[in-house]
Amino acid sequence: MTPETAATYTNPVLNADWSDPDVVRVGDDFYLTASSFGRAPGLPLLHSRDLVNWTLVGHALDRLEPAEAFATPRQDCGVWAPSLRHHDDRFWIFWGDPDHGIYQVNAPEIGGPWTAPHLVKAGKGLIDACPLWDEETGEAYLVHGWARSRSGIKNRLTGHRMHPDGTGVLDEGEVIVDGDRLPGWFTLEGPKLYRHDGWFWILAPAGSVETGWQGAFRSREFFGPYEEKVVLEQKDTDVNGPHQGGWVRTPAGEDWFLHFQSRGAYGRVVHLQPMSWGADGWPVLGDDGAPVAEHTRPALPPQAPAAPATDDDFPGGRFGHQWSWAANPRDGWAARHAGDGLRLACVRSADVHDLRKQPNALTQRLPGVPSVVEVELSLDSEEPGARAGLAVLGDAYRWIGLQRDADGTVQLVHRFADAVAESVTGTERDADRPRPVPGGRVRLRVETVAGARCRFFYDLGDGPRATGREFAATPWRWVGALLGLFALAPAGQGDAGTAGFTRFRITPQ
Repeated sequence: MTPETAATYTNPVLNADWSDPDVVRVGDDFYLTASSFGRAPGLPLLHSRDLVNWTLVGHALDRLEPAEAFATPRQDCGVWAPSLRHHDDRFWIFWGDPDHGIYQVNAPEIGGPWTAPHLVKAGKGLIDACPLWDEETGEAYLVHGWARSRSGIKNRLTGHRMHPDGTGVLDEGEVIVDGDRLPGWFTLEGPKLYRHDGWFWILAPAGSVETGWQGAFRSREFFGPYEEKVVLEQKDTDVNGPHQGGWVRTPAGEDWFLHFQSRGAYGRVVHLQPMSWGADGWPVLGDDGAPVAEHTRPALPPQAPAAPATDDDFPGGRFGHQWSWAANPRDGWAARHAGDGLRLACVRSADVHDLRKQPNALTQRLPGVPSVVEVELSLDSEEPGARAGLAVLGDAYRWIGLQRDADGTVQLVHRFADAVAESVTGTERDADRPRPVPGGRVRLRVETVAGARCRFFYDLGDGPRATGREFAATPWRWVGALLGLFALAPAGQGDAGTAGFTRFRITPQ
């Protein structure tokens, strides 16, 4: 049986860090967005016709606001847990920025043009925002959670009446679900708000991302009181903490739920669960409340196998939707030209020895399966100290690439930095001895195996050679490990030249 006609699917359906997914159906099309934190462009937009095969079609957020707050990398800040809705012939995305408040953008089509970010409610610690336009009453509502690190508040969901145009809230808000009053409930967050069968429904997880569960809450009135029930938990499966996602209904009336599972350095991968309604009126997710590893596909037209793109030839110097900068970009970081290949400027930096601080790192998600990552690099800069390479980025990181020495020679270098909490020097150290590279061109390679363990290789034309020890990729606090391409030069004056990257490939092993 071919993949196109297979009767079942296997989880996860998105095996990389598509954190905090939300989903909506418009006609025969399904769209999904996810957290993008401090990277730009942000708010990725994925499309599917069968809920199993997804492609990345763009982003809704070109730059983060306020712009000055994201001029440097803030991997755990920015866009947290967006909600995607379709209302009044427009797509809407709401999200909470824990340091600034609740924002929204909207567009007439999924491809845009998307509006500039609009601040709906200012405040510290406001996260995980979700709107609802109630077709029965014409009222509009907004619900959100709280980040204790910014507000001192957690385990609560706050509700507001919202202006129908989504521009602001109409009241001070009320706590509509207090997790502290529910025995055994803690870290209640990530609410998604719906109307169904005469009830207001909030689907929200609790118990933390590593070990928690998915809850459902219902009330006849938006402001409560709400009843609660656990509707998805690990039980005897290997899907830890099934957590935070969205409910969607197919044209034929089938219900499905997409949620994430936290997998350490791989980030938060996305699972698809069957969903039905029990005799008591509560939703039933997965296999009687346990996540499914394999299940009959949704009754939707067959779709050819698809996944978000990873490979890139960089036509005309442009990079694909899979890439985002580590912070708001500046003009000149990537040069457009007539041929193929990415031409990155060697951006001058006062802290060239710490890749975690470089806004001009171009990143994409680490694949969730063992893979071979390859790219060809040429260091064209003549600037002493200029460097460029391929990195596995996280709280600890490692990279392999080229560096121009003071005497003009180009060296292959392989360097790493410990996790911030474990670092003694705060800077990089050599993972292997430098090697001269005549011509300044090399094919770089990273092989990943189970457990997100990575081996680094270089190829000067006579086949790949291993360098250094195995490296265990690490996440940031909320973000999975990232693959990164970068070009840097020491602080100074004037143009520091460029580095070229060609034929980026990720091949599952």
